[in-house]
Amino acid sequence: MAYPNHRCGRGGGVQDDLRRLAGHIEAGMRIALPVDYAGVSMAMTRPIIERAAGDLHLVCVPTGGLQVDQLIGAGLVRTVETSAVTLGEAGGAPQFARAVSAGAILMRDATCPAIHAGLMAAQKGVPFMPIRGLIGTDVLRYRDDWRVIDNPLADGGDPIVLIPAIRPDLTVFHAPMADRAGNVWIGRRRELAAMAYASAITIVTVERVVDESLLANETTAAGTLPALYVTDLAVAPGGARPYGLWGEYAADTAEIVRYAAAARSAEGFAAYMAGVPA
Repeated sequence: MAYPNHRCGRGGGVQDDLRRLAGHIEAGMRIALPVDYAGVSMAMTRPIIERAAGDLHLVCVPTGGLQVDQLIGAGLVRTVETSAVTLGEAGGAPQFARAVSAGAILMRDATCPAIHAGLMAAQKGVPFMPIRGLIGTDVLRYRDDWRVIDNPLADGGDPIVLIPAIRPDLTVFHAPMADRAGNVWIGRRRELAAMAYASAITIVTVERVVDESLLANETTAAGTLPALYVTDLAVAPGGARPYGLWGEYAADTAEIVRYAAAARSAEGFAAYMAGVPA
């Protein structure tokens, strides 16, 4: 079967395929990454670091975790736009905290609804999306690109916040499976579809490729991202580890805790990253 927009499993091995995907990343790109439970492509973290395309603007949808912390620790990140960066039960994200304290990265505070609203605006091809929940919060003080206007459809005295469209240059995530046409099954993780719709480039790693068309199957069709929105993909079994992947495997919390302890120092972070299999 053909792969109209991308290739899959045609390289010299998993690492070659992942490096090919990382080749889409250029310095200064705005990159969207999913929350830890929604299919983080941890398999792409090392190839991205090897690519060494810095000055990245990370958009966490809507929060960041281990991958974000490692990319910051590798010195590739200029800006983080997020509602939080955390390692969950393992505590705070050490490299993120260190970079913020040192002023090494620019933080753009957001909220979960604001991140999703920005992506939705891009998906719909409009310049902004109005939301209300930010009225009266301190977050507005630090986002000069968010505008408060009076609802033009009301009689006055009805403020509303306009969130500019978020148009990532690239989205990367991991999913359970793709078919040979490049359609990717994302199940109930519709935020992955929103990210892909809003992005110029979407690269995906999957656990496996199946022969049956995911769009032709009534069971999987509704949860499938069409190949039209997938620029490139590669097979990477276990590609979300140590995070879990829905329906596939659980998170390895002990490994995330081990990272959190090691990354408290620059030396520990470097040693941990050097020990991650290439």
